[in-house]
Formats: sequence, structure tokens, C-alpha cells
Amino acid sequence: MVNFSRLGGLFAALLISSNIYAGDIQIDDAWTRATAPGQDAAGVDITITSKQAATLLGFSSPIASSAEMHSMQDENGMMKMREAKSIALPAGKRFNFHDSGYHLMLIGLKEPLKEGSTIPLTLNIKIGQQGPLKIDVKAAVISLHAPKPAAQNSSHHHDH
Repeated sequence: MVNFSRLGGLFAALLISSNIYAGDIQIDDAWTRATAPGQDAAGVDITITSKQAATLLGFSSPIASSAEMHSMQDENGMMKMREAKSIALPAGKRFNFHDSGYHLMLIGLKEPLKEGSTIPLTLNIKIGQQGPLKIDVKAAVISLHAPKPAAQNSSHHHDH
């Protein structure tokens, strides 16, 4: 039997997770999982497409004491996590953090993350020689037990 409340929550989260366009940057599919009781950290997945080569310099959120970018690499059968100071975003390609071996971590959560809500993030992205651009994003909070959402295929693109 299908658990309709879980499917409904996942569907609502995908509808909330809208596309964000800021100049040459497109943000899609920002999401995180609801937290379990006592959990004070959460990973965030996101997809970024930049028309030009760009660099994610960092991110922040008012719901956490700190925010870190991490890489995950398999070293001799052991997964190793390392903090990344910046992450290169290739020109013209969708860059999904999870699929690329990266993730964003919110540490010291100030309140539990509840399914069906959204959390604010501010991305700090440098494009070419321009100064850093701050982009505000809302990440959908999905069920702790829901499968990873499928990436949305955007059939339209906007330039602002």
C-alpha cells in the first residue's frame, strides 16, 4: 500500500522547490531532509547551472550557527569527507552537488527541520572577474524517509 502522506509531502516539496534565476546562474532542486529529534546538522542538495565558469565561495543560513561545503571521496574503500573552501561550477553544465561528490552542511541548527517547510539559504557565487553575487534560495524540507527527489527538468530558461 502506498503511503499517501509521504508522497503528498514529497510532491509539495517539489512544487515549493522552484527554479531561481539570477543573471547567468540558475538554481534548481534545493532540498534537505527533515531532522530527527536531537539532530543538530543537516545536508543540503542543490543543482546549479552557470552560463559562464563560476565558483561557489560559500553559503549561509540564518537557521544554523555555521554552514560548510564538503567533498566526499572514496580512498581505498573508505569514504573521506573534507571541507571545501570553494567549488568550481563549469560553464553551461548542470552541477548537482550530490552527484558530483559534494554536499552543503548546516551545522548547529537553531530549530528542527520540519517536513513540508522551506529553509532560507544565501549562496555566495563568483562569476568570472565580477565581484561575488549573493543569491537567496529556499530549500524544500522533505520527509526523513523519502527517496531523493528526482531532478526537475526545466523546459524553460530565463535571463534576468
